[in-house]
Amino acid sequence: MASIVGGIAASHTPTIGFAFDRDKRNDPAWTPVFAAFDPVREWLEQRRPDVLFFVYNDHVTSFFFDHYSAFALGTGERWEVADEGGGARDLPAVEGDPAFAAHLARSLVADEFDLSFFQGRALDHGVFSPLSMLSRHDAAGWPVRIVPLQVGVLQFPIPTARRCYRLGQALRRAIESYPEDLRVALVATGGLSHQVHGERAGFNNTAWDERFLDLYENDPERLCGMTHAELAELGGVEGAEVIMWLVMRGALSANVRRLHRAYTLPSMTGIATAIYEDLAGEPSVSELARLREHADRQLQGVERLSGSYPFTIERSVAAYRLNKFLHSLVEPDFRAAFLADPEALFERARLSEVERDLVRRRDWIGLIRYGVIFFMLEKLGAVIGVSNLHIYAAMRGQSLEEFQKTRNAQVMYSVAGKDAGRLAWDREAPAADAAAAPPDVSRPPS
Repeated sequence: MASIVGGIAASHTPTIGFAFDRDKRNDPAWTPVFAAFDPVREWLEQRRPDVLFFVYNDHVTSFFFDHYSAFALGTGERWEVADEGGGARDLPAVEGDPAFAAHLARSLVADEFDLSFFQGRALDHGVFSPLSMLSRHDAAGWPVRIVPLQVGVLQFPIPTARRCYRLGQALRRAIESYPEDLRVALVATGGLSHQVHGERAGFNNTAWDERFLDLYENDPERLCGMTHAELAELGGVEGAEVIMWLVMRGALSANVRRLHRAYTLPSMTGIATAIYEDLAGEPSVSELARLREHADRQLQGVERLSGSYPFTIERSVAAYRLNKFLHSLVEPDFRAAFLADPEALFERARLSEVERDLVRRRDWIGLIRYGVIFFMLEKLGAVIGVSNLHIYAAMRGQSLEEFQKTRNAQVMYSVAGKDAGRLAWDREAPAADAAAAPPDVSRPPS
């Protein structure tokens, strides 16, 4: 089973990354920052976790307000460094753990946390500012994988402190019920006191920062009862992001051992680091069995539905590149380029030969089995003039005429819009049923 080796709390101000990149270790103004992180890095090197579960917030870099989620779990294979305006930091990408993330997703949703999920988004200083201090790395990469949880704390209303704590409690159950041997360290980022906007910009409260750290360790329940306004009054509006720390604290038991704690205030943000180890025992075999059954219950038995391919996180990750390619057909310029020279776009998107072949042959059922969601198929169909009905028939291995006999009304439609003109199947001449011919079977995603 997976196990939690401990929890790390660390501020994520960009000043940390600035000091690291410019090697300010011997600058008296920055030396305390390095001293705060050194014991944490040494502890990680001793405990050697396989995965860091990273709780952070994006700073309107990869997440914008056109779609802003309370909790977004990263399920991707790889995480690049975000460009926050002046070019990305010179750091390697860090590997993800999609299988572990997919299990966490099932378990947390089973516990009624309605998460969103993301792939292909770069991570900003919310992750890479502390990570660069926490883990040695080189051009080849990092010695640890990460699963990021992005918490939407910038646009109110935001999750309550108690909701974050309860998510942490559910996270513990999710981690411990993962059946593979995996060593997980929890990393809570953000804070401490700071405000970066308005006439109150530059606000700090070191007394509250120390009090917060005391309560966090010994009485997190009191923090859970605080409102965002109370947290903002004491620690600044942006400082209220410390509710993210409660995700990590909730994932630990009531009894923890603090191994390290440091605090410094070099400029705008109170910077703290801490290490906590859990003193609780491991769950019993029967408890683990219940937790795993709970996480997987909703899709138990779905494998008996022949010809059905639920679009799971695993399938989404495996076919992400191809789904993203087909999704780009919603862009007029991409559509035109695809119709003019699809091979050039295949190359630009770095599609594999298998993926290119599936698209070239319009292998509708092969695409589904590979991991493409149906709604990408109908977009492709709209662009090339193939109706939804042709696609449905092809997936069943039937001609259009055979499929239409199973319908109450013999209608034709697609999602094609005003740019499509008259579609091939909508003309007076009969539509060629070649598009509905039984396709070759292609392999499913590994």
